[in-house]
Parts: sequence; C-alpha cells; structure tokens
Amino acid sequence: MFLLDRLKRLGLPWLISELVLVPILNYIVDIHGATNCTGGLYDCNYQGSVWQYLALYPRNQGSISDGPDWFLEALLFFSVGYVLWRLATRSLPVRMPGSHGNPGAAPRNGAIALFALAIGLGAFVVRIWAPVFMYYPPWNLEFARFPQYIALFAAGAWAYRRHLLTTFTDRQARLWRWVALGCVLVFPAILAWAGVFSGTIDPRVGGGVNWMSLAYSLWEGFLCVSMVITFLTWYRSSFNHQSRLGRAMSESAFAVYIFHPIIIVPLTLLLSGIRMNLSLKLLLEAPFAVALCYLVAYGLRKVPHFRSFLG
Repeated sequence: MFLLDRLKRLGLPWLISELVLVPILNYIVDIHGATNCTGGLYDCNYQGSVWQYLALYPRNQGSISDGPDWFLEALLFFSVGYVLWRLATRSLPVRMPGSHGNPGAAPRNGAIALFALAIGLGAFVVRIWAPVFMYYPPWNLEFARFPQYIALFAAGAWAYRRHLLTTFTDRQARLWRWVALGCVLVFPAILAWAGVFSGTIDPRVGGGVNWMSLAYSLWEGFLCVSMVITFLTWYRSSFNHQSRLGRAMSESAFAVYIFHPIIIVPLTLLLSGIRMNLSLKLLLEAPFAVALCYLVAYGLRKVPHFRSFLG
C-alpha cells in the first residue's frame, strides 16, 4: 500500500511533468527565438508545429527529469529502497522508545555532529568519482549530493517512527542556530576561495581527492543538518498556527512545485521585451508570478482527478 500511494503521489506527477509539462515548456522556449532564450532542444530556432516538436522530442531529448521533477524521481527511488529495507529487517527485533505515542529522547549534540560529519565525508568520497554539477543520463541526477539526500531521508523516517520531531530542546536548538549562522557567514569566504568572484570556479571544489573538495563537502554536511534543526524548532515555536490563506497556500504548495515552471517561464518570456534594470524587474515580477502560481495550483486542486494526487 505504501508503494502504491507513493506511485500515485510522486509517480503520477512525475509522469505528467516529464511527458507533458517539460516538452511543452521546451517548445515554448525553442520557438521564442535565439535572441531571447538561453537554450533549448533545437537551439531556440524551431519553426515547426507543436505536434511535430512533440513527436521528435523523445528521440532528441536523450535524458529525463530535466526540470524540478528530478526530486520526485529521487523520492521514488528512496521509497523503493525504504520498502526493501523494511522487508529485509522485519524479522529483526526493533526497539522503539517512542512507539506508543511518547517521544524518545532527542539525539545528543555529539551524535548530531557525527551525523553531519558522516554526511560530509560521504559526499567527499562520492565526489571523487561524481563531481558537483555533473548530471548522469538517462536519469539526469547529480549523485554528488545524494549522500545528503539519502542520509536526511533515512533520518526523517527514523525520527518520525520514534516521534522525535518535537523533542529538540530550545537550548539544543540554540547551539545549532549558531552553527547554521556560522556556515552562512563563512559562505562568501568559500565562494572567494573557489574563485567565483574572479569569474572562474576552481574545479577542485567540486570533487577529487583534495582539501577544497573535503572542506566544501564538510561545510555542506554541517549546513544542511544545522538548518534542518534550526527551521524545525523555529517554526515549531513561532509558526505553529495557520490562517485561512496560509492553510490554502500550504495545501497548494506541492501543486506549485509541479506546475510553477510552465507558469514562470512563459511569463518571463512574455515580459522579456520590457527593458529595465533586471533587479527592479525581478522585484516587480516575482510577487505577481508567485501569486499566479498559487492561484493556478489552487484551481487545479479543485479538479477531482488532479486533487486525488495533488493533495
């Protein structure tokens, strides 16, 4: 039942995005003209009909999950892995301190630090063979960051089953807020060290057996863990309520994630002829784009067939 639910909740939106939304989006970009787009399946100069384009699309694409739907694909893989793990370990005794609705003790700070360190070291090892920003067909996935994804997916499942999401104390959260702040403040130094401000990025940062890759991998490990704890405890204490608008937006967030490219990209192309400062243009366009995404998502969720998998 779990896998069937995941196939409906994740697999169906992934297929819609991959088979419908992404091809149409590429078509819109390609017919817009080479002077106004940054690339597409046919170098932004396609002249045929949409039906001809879609007929040729599978043969010319070469990979899948080019849009944000890659995350749905990854979650499907993780869900299958979780089911296989549960099947393989179901005969083992399970000690569940929070199995009766009472949460167990939160992990100690030392254990959390070791977990963050393990994520960083795991990323460093993977990046010896799979550097950052390297995507592998046909799934088009960036394996360099998968140690984080897999570790946090497993940690989330473990914490949920033991009712640990409410057990982090304010004192414990305070420490990890400082760690998160330190990671954020050191980020410009990492960018400068990597050569970003000079216009070229040192490839050693992205992977290989070197100190730059090790430092960057460890920084990511501690950043993601500290940010999870920081936002979890912050929202638990300060945002543990919803207005009617907030509830409607929260319920539509998943639909926004699926459909936002097909809304934002055409809107951006439509406004590309307006000449103004790009930062000012972003400030003016972004609120309208966000509101439009939520309005479309809210409307789609009212359609019975869409509501069944969009929540």
